[in-house]
Amino acid sequence: MKTAIITDSTAFLSEELKNNPNLFIVPIPVIVDGKIYNEGIDIELGAYYELLNNSKEFPTTSQPSIGEVLEMFSDIAKQGYEQAICIHLSSGISGFINNLTAMAPGIEELKVYPFDSKITSMPMGYMVETALKMAEADESAEAILAKLDKMREDVEAYLVVDDLNILVRGGRLKNGAALIGSLLKIKPILKFEDGSIVLSEKIRSTKKALSRAEDIMVKRQKKSKNELKFFIIHANSLAIAELEKKEMEEMIPGIDIEIGQIGPVIGTHIGENAIVFACCGK
Repeated sequence: MKTAIITDSTAFLSEELKNNPNLFIVPIPVIVDGKIYNEGIDIELGAYYELLNNSKEFPTTSQPSIGEVLEMFSDIAKQGYEQAICIHLSSGISGFINNLTAMAPGIEELKVYPFDSKITSMPMGYMVETALKMAEADESAEAILAKLDKMREDVEAYLVVDDLNILVRGGRLKNGAALIGSLLKIKPILKFEDGSIVLSEKIRSTKKALSRAEDIMVKRQKKSKNELKFFIIHANSLAIAELEKKEMEEMIPGIDIEIGQIGPVIGTHIGENAIVFACCGK
Protein backbone atom coordinates (compact mmCIF):
# COMPACT_ATOMS: atom_id res chain seq x y z
CA MET A 1 0.00 0.00 0.00
CA LYS A 2 1.48 3.33 -1.08
CA THR A 3 1.98 5.57 1.97
CA ALA A 4 2.51 9.32 2.08
CA ILE A 5 4.09 11.01 5.09
CA ILE A 6 2.71 14.44 5.94
CA THR A 7 4.10 16.90 8.47
CA ASP A 8 4.00 20.63 9.09
CA SER A 9 6.60 23.32 8.59
CA THR A 10 7.68 23.38 12.26
CA ALA A 11 9.52 20.07 11.73
CA PHE A 12 13.28 20.55 11.33
CA LEU A 13 14.21 18.66 8.17
CA SER A 14 17.30 18.40 5.99
CA GLU A 15 17.03 19.64 2.41
CA GLU A 16 17.28 16.04 1.24
CA LEU A 17 14.26 15.06 3.33
CA LYS A 18 12.29 18.11 2.22
CA ASN A 19 12.77 16.96 -1.37
CA ASN A 20 11.66 13.38 -0.70
CA PRO A 21 8.80 12.67 -3.14
CA ASN A 22 6.82 10.81 -0.46
CA LEU A 23 6.89 13.72 1.99
CA PHE A 24 4.32 16.52 2.01
CA ILE A 25 4.66 19.59 4.23
CA VAL A 26 1.79 21.74 5.46
CA PRO A 27 2.99 25.36 5.89
CA ILE A 28 1.96 27.16 9.07
CA PRO A 29 1.23 30.89 8.79
CA VAL A 30 3.02 33.56 10.82
CA ILE A 31 1.38 37.01 10.99
CA VAL A 32 3.73 39.97 11.42
CA ASP A 33 2.25 43.48 11.42
CA GLY A 34 -0.86 42.21 9.69
CA LYS A 35 1.01 40.44 6.88
CA ILE A 36 0.77 36.65 6.54
CA TYR A 37 3.94 34.65 5.87
CA ASN A 38 3.83 30.90 5.25
CA GLU A 39 6.72 29.25 7.05
CA GLY A 40 9.22 27.73 4.65
CA ILE A 41 7.64 29.45 1.65
CA ASP A 42 7.35 33.21 2.18
CA ILE A 43 9.78 33.56 5.09
CA GLU A 44 13.00 31.76 5.96
CA LEU A 45 15.07 31.71 9.13
CA GLY A 46 17.71 34.15 7.96
CA ALA A 47 15.27 37.01 7.48
CA TYR A 48 12.77 36.16 10.17
CA TYR A 49 14.40 37.39 13.36
CA GLU A 50 15.21 40.75 11.81
CA LEU A 51 11.56 41.01 10.81
CA LEU A 52 10.50 39.91 14.30
CA ASN A 53 12.72 42.43 16.06
CA ASN A 54 11.47 45.29 13.89
CA SER A 55 7.78 44.43 14.10
CA LYS A 56 5.43 47.06 15.50
CA GLU A 57 2.91 44.54 16.82
CA PHE A 58 3.38 41.26 18.69
CA PRO A 59 3.56 38.55 15.98
CA THR A 60 1.09 35.68 16.02
CA THR A 61 0.68 32.32 14.32
CA SER A 62 -2.35 30.61 12.86
CA GLN A 63 -3.47 27.10 12.02
CA PRO A 64 -3.19 25.97 8.40
CA SER A 65 -6.26 26.42 6.25
CA ILE A 66 -8.47 23.32 6.47
CA GLY A 67 -9.46 23.87 2.83
CA GLU A 68 -5.81 23.79 1.73
CA VAL A 69 -5.19 20.65 3.78
CA LEU A 70 -8.18 18.89 2.21
CA GLU A 71 -6.94 19.91 -1.21
CA MET A 72 -3.53 18.43 -0.34
CA PHE A 73 -5.18 15.13 0.59
CA SER A 74 -7.03 15.12 -2.73
CA ASP A 75 -3.82 15.77 -4.68
CA ILE A 76 -2.00 13.03 -2.76
CA ALA A 77 -4.74 10.53 -3.57
CA LYS A 78 -4.52 11.46 -7.26
CA GLN A 79 -0.81 10.58 -7.12
CA GLY A 80 -1.72 7.03 -6.18
CA TYR A 81 -1.27 7.16 -2.41
CA GLU A 82 -3.77 5.05 -0.49
CA GLN A 83 -2.92 6.22 3.02
CA ALA A 84 -1.18 9.10 4.79
CA ILE A 85 0.52 9.26 8.17
CA CYS A 86 0.34 12.83 9.45
CA ILE A 87 2.96 13.77 12.05
CA HIS A 88 2.31 17.20 13.52
CA LEU A 89 3.37 19.56 16.27
CA SER A 90 2.11 19.03 19.79
CA SER A 91 -1.54 19.53 20.60
CA GLY A 92 -0.28 21.47 23.60
CA ILE A 93 0.99 24.17 21.22
CA SER A 94 -1.56 24.06 18.41
CA GLY A 95 -5.10 22.77 17.96
CA PHE A 96 -4.37 21.61 14.40
CA ILE A 97 -3.74 17.93 15.20
CA ASN A 98 -7.01 17.73 17.16
CA ASN A 99 -8.92 19.27 14.25
CA LEU A 100 -7.25 16.87 11.83
CA THR A 101 -8.11 13.90 14.06
CA ALA A 102 -11.75 14.99 14.13
CA MET A 103 -12.07 15.30 10.36
CA ALA A 104 -9.90 12.29 9.35
CA PRO A 105 -12.77 9.73 9.35
CA GLY A 106 -14.66 11.85 6.82
CA ILE A 107 -11.82 11.97 4.28
CA GLU A 108 -12.81 9.61 1.50
CA GLU A 109 -9.88 9.87 -0.92
CA LEU A 110 -7.37 8.09 1.32
CA LYS A 111 -6.93 6.69 4.83
CA VAL A 112 -5.53 9.37 7.12
CA TYR A 113 -3.65 8.55 10.33
CA PRO A 114 -3.07 11.67 12.48
CA PHE A 115 -0.18 11.44 14.97
CA ASP A 116 0.43 13.94 17.77
CA SER A 117 4.22 14.13 18.16
CA LYS A 118 3.83 15.89 21.55
CA ILE A 119 6.83 17.95 20.46
CA THR A 120 8.06 19.90 17.41
CA SER A 121 11.26 20.91 15.57
CA MET A 122 14.14 18.37 15.53
CA PRO A 123 12.58 15.47 17.47
CA MET A 124 9.50 15.69 15.25
CA GLY A 125 11.71 15.87 12.18
CA TYR A 126 13.47 12.71 13.34
CA MET A 127 10.09 10.99 13.65
CA VAL A 128 9.26 12.10 10.11
CA GLU A 129 12.58 10.73 8.83
CA THR A 130 11.96 7.39 10.54
CA ALA A 131 8.41 7.15 9.19
CA LEU A 132 9.61 7.89 5.66
CA LYS A 133 12.19 5.10 5.78
CA MET A 134 9.61 2.64 7.07
CA ALA A 135 7.03 3.68 4.47
CA GLU A 136 9.56 3.30 1.68
CA ALA A 137 10.35 -0.17 3.01
CA ASP A 138 6.63 -0.91 2.55
CA GLU A 139 5.95 -1.37 6.25
CA SER A 140 2.35 -1.10 7.36
CA ALA A 141 0.76 2.01 8.83
CA GLU A 142 0.24 0.08 12.06
CA ALA A 143 3.97 -0.74 12.29
CA ILE A 144 4.95 2.86 11.55
CA LEU A 145 2.56 4.24 14.17
CA ALA A 146 3.78 1.71 16.73
CA LYS A 147 7.37 2.85 16.10
CA LEU A 148 6.36 6.51 16.42
CA ASP A 149 4.60 5.73 19.69
CA LYS A 150 7.78 4.13 21.01
CA MET A 151 9.90 7.10 19.94
CA ARG A 152 7.46 9.52 21.53
CA GLU A 153 7.70 7.70 24.88
CA ASP A 154 11.31 8.90 25.17
CA VAL A 155 10.73 12.48 24.02
CA GLU A 156 11.96 15.09 26.48
CA ALA A 157 12.76 18.75 25.92
CA TYR A 158 13.99 21.59 28.14
CA LEU A 159 13.98 25.24 27.11
CA VAL A 160 16.12 28.14 28.27
CA VAL A 161 14.50 31.30 26.93
CA ASP A 162 15.80 34.84 26.86
CA ASP A 163 12.44 36.56 27.40
CA LEU A 164 9.70 34.73 29.29
CA ASN A 165 7.20 37.48 28.43
CA ILE A 166 7.02 36.22 24.84
CA LEU A 167 5.76 32.79 25.90
CA VAL A 168 3.27 34.30 28.31
CA ARG A 169 1.91 36.82 25.80
CA GLY A 170 1.57 34.11 23.18
CA GLY A 171 -0.32 31.89 25.62
CA ARG A 172 2.02 28.93 25.18
CA LEU A 173 3.31 28.77 28.76
CA LYS A 174 0.85 26.80 30.88
CA ASN A 175 -0.26 28.91 33.87
CA GLY A 176 2.09 31.60 32.56
CA ALA A 177 0.02 34.57 33.66
CA ALA A 178 0.10 33.34 37.26
CA LEU A 179 3.85 32.75 37.17
CA ILE A 180 5.18 35.77 35.34
CA GLY A 181 5.43 38.14 38.32
CA SER A 182 7.73 35.82 40.24
CA LEU A 183 9.87 34.86 37.25
CA LEU A 184 10.79 38.16 35.62
CA LYS A 185 14.17 38.39 37.36
CA ILE A 186 15.28 34.82 36.75
CA LYS A 187 16.05 32.54 33.82
CA PRO A 188 13.76 29.55 34.38
CA ILE A 189 14.14 26.19 32.74
CA LEU A 190 10.94 25.22 30.98
CA LYS A 191 10.02 21.78 29.74
CA PHE A 192 7.55 19.96 27.55
CA GLU A 193 5.16 18.01 29.76
CA ASP A 194 2.59 15.93 27.93
CA GLY A 195 3.00 18.24 24.96
CA SER A 196 2.58 21.52 26.87
CA ILE A 197 5.28 23.97 27.97
CA VAL A 198 5.50 24.27 31.77
CA LEU A 199 7.92 25.62 34.36
CA SER A 200 10.53 23.06 35.39
CA GLU A 201 13.01 24.92 37.61
CA LYS A 202 13.81 28.47 38.70
CA ILE A 203 17.42 29.42 37.90
CA ARG A 204 19.16 32.73 38.58
CA SER A 205 21.22 33.14 35.41
CA THR A 206 21.35 31.95 31.81
CA LYS A 207 24.74 30.32 32.36
CA LYS A 208 23.44 28.30 35.32
CA ALA A 209 20.26 27.43 33.45
CA LEU A 210 22.23 26.04 30.50
CA SER A 211 24.49 24.08 32.85
CA ARG A 212 21.48 22.64 34.65
CA ALA A 213 19.84 21.64 31.36
CA GLU A 214 23.05 19.82 30.42
CA ASP A 215 22.95 17.92 33.72
CA ILE A 216 19.32 16.94 33.15
CA MET A 217 20.14 15.53 29.71
CA VAL A 218 23.14 13.59 31.07
CA LYS A 219 20.96 12.01 33.75
CA ARG A 220 18.31 11.27 31.12
CA GLN A 221 20.88 9.37 29.06
CA LYS A 222 22.19 7.39 32.03
CA LYS A 223 18.79 6.25 33.25
CA SER A 224 17.34 5.39 29.84
CA LYS A 225 16.93 1.74 28.92
CA ASN A 226 16.53 2.68 25.26
CA GLU A 227 18.88 4.27 22.74
CA LEU A 228 18.38 8.02 22.52
CA LYS A 229 19.15 10.70 19.96
CA PHE A 230 19.86 14.18 21.32
CA PHE A 231 19.36 17.65 19.86
CA ILE A 232 20.51 21.18 20.63
CA ILE A 233 18.09 23.58 18.96
CA HIS A 234 18.70 27.32 18.84
CA ALA A 235 16.83 30.49 17.93
CA ASN A 236 19.52 32.49 16.12
CA SER A 237 22.19 31.48 18.68
CA LEU A 238 24.45 29.09 16.76
CA ALA A 239 27.61 29.87 18.76
CA ILE A 240 25.92 28.95 22.05
CA ALA A 241 24.44 25.80 20.51
CA GLU A 242 27.87 24.71 19.26
CA LEU A 243 29.35 25.26 22.70
CA GLU A 244 26.56 23.27 24.35
CA LYS A 245 27.04 20.43 21.87
CA LYS A 246 30.76 20.33 22.62
CA GLU A 247 30.14 20.23 26.36
CA MET A 248 27.53 17.49 25.99
CA GLU A 249 29.98 15.42 23.93
CA GLU A 250 32.57 15.78 26.68
CA MET A 251 30.06 14.77 29.34
CA ILE A 252 28.70 11.78 27.37
CA PRO A 253 31.40 10.29 25.10
CA GLY A 254 29.87 8.84 21.94
CA ILE A 255 26.57 10.73 22.31
CA ASP A 256 24.46 10.95 19.15
CA ILE A 257 23.70 14.67 19.06
CA GLU A 258 22.82 17.20 16.36
CA ILE A 259 22.36 20.96 16.16
CA GLY A 260 19.38 22.57 14.47
CA GLN A 261 17.46 25.82 14.25
CA ILE A 262 14.09 26.84 15.60
CA GLY A 263 11.86 27.99 12.75
CA PRO A 264 9.72 31.13 12.53
CA VAL A 265 6.53 29.61 13.99
CA ILE A 266 8.14 28.26 17.16
CA GLY A 267 10.53 31.24 17.26
CA THR A 268 7.50 33.52 17.45
CA HIS A 269 6.45 31.85 20.69
CA ILE A 270 9.77 31.32 22.48
CA GLY A 271 11.73 34.30 21.15
CA GLU A 272 15.20 34.92 19.80
CA ASN A 273 18.25 33.43 21.60
CA ALA A 274 16.31 30.52 23.12
CA ILE A 275 18.17 27.22 23.46
CA VAL A 276 16.34 23.89 23.57
CA PHE A 277 17.84 20.62 24.80
CA ALA A 278 15.87 17.64 23.54
CA CYS A 279 16.02 13.89 23.13
CA CYS A 280 13.95 11.26 21.35
CA GLY A 281 13.96 7.49 21.20
CA LYS A 282 15.77 5.95 18.25
